[in-house]
Amino acid sequence: MRLTIEAKHETLPLAQTFAISRGAKTQADVVVVTVTNGEFTGWGESVPYARYDQSIEDTLNKIKCTKPAIKHIDDHRRLNAILPACAARNALDCALWDLKSKIENKPVAQLIDLQEVKSCVTAQTVSVASTQEMQKNARALCNSELIKVKLDPDDVIEKVSAIHEVCPDSRFIIDANEGWNLSLLKEVAPQLARLNVALIEQPLPADDDEGLTDYQCPVPLCADESCHTTASLKQLVGKYQAINIKLDKTGGLTEARSLMKAARLYELDIMVGCMVASSLAMAPAYLLAGGADYVDLDGPVLVAEDRQNGFIIENGIMKRPDSLLWGSGR
Repeated sequence: MRLTIEAKHETLPLAQTFAISRGAKTQADVVVVTVTNGEFTGWGESVPYARYDQSIEDTLNKIKCTKPAIKHIDDHRRLNAILPACAARNALDCALWDLKSKIENKPVAQLIDLQEVKSCVTAQTVSVASTQEMQKNARALCNSELIKVKLDPDDVIEKVSAIHEVCPDSRFIIDANEGWNLSLLKEVAPQLARLNVALIEQPLPADDDEGLTDYQCPVPLCADESCHTTASLKQLVGKYQAINIKLDKTGGLTEARSLMKAARLYELDIMVGCMVASSLAMAPAYLLAGGADYVDLDGPVLVAEDRQNGFIIENGIMKRPDSLLWGSGR
């Protein structure tokens, strides 16, 4: 069957400023790919990320150059051979899975042999800000079981203590986004362990994390920027106890599923995460939730207006609607 592939840039305003240790933004710039066989159309969404030297222009160009090679709905492996793991490959891979789902009238979960998930606990995010502002924002999430706290190197214990004060029953994932050093990690980790912190995500820069080798941190450490594809895993053993799987890093659902299976062989815990985007980007990742220890897919509440038939997130419980916008068949 002849496939027609189109890609476009969309800007999604955010509900409020989203800040991490590297900076802040007020909108999400995404790429949306559609693939049609003339009767059915599949689509996918990805986020080109400057941290990985990706841009909207470069992503659109990669998709344009790849289009002639994609001739069939099962060309996922061909796609993986043509493109490196990146946002362009993610959007194409997910669009092909959605198209296959519609053509065969089967959910993607069934096609790819993953557990169908009706609901799960997702982390909800508190962005970097002043201690007072972070406490205020956390108070609105006090009924959530799992909260992700974005932190820079400043006032770490003060900020987490303030959030713990208003959310005493929540567990926390601390995400430094490569913004700490080993000395700071060793200083704050014992105190964080006493503040319901379940995981510390990417405390050190990905190219400077050798200091974690054999470090016995009192809180499990999770690799994010250090972990992209299955090829990344071997070098993480001995440094991290968990990995964060994001489809924009793996280059799509196909590789993400392989990474999840391989990580279990290394006895690593799994977080399923996301860039800031809409439910269209969350839906393929959500299929991994049934095999994950932590889920962080709160993109739909970070954007000012989500897509129609997107996820419902209330008090940290993420539910799929009866007719999800991606991967549900016809």
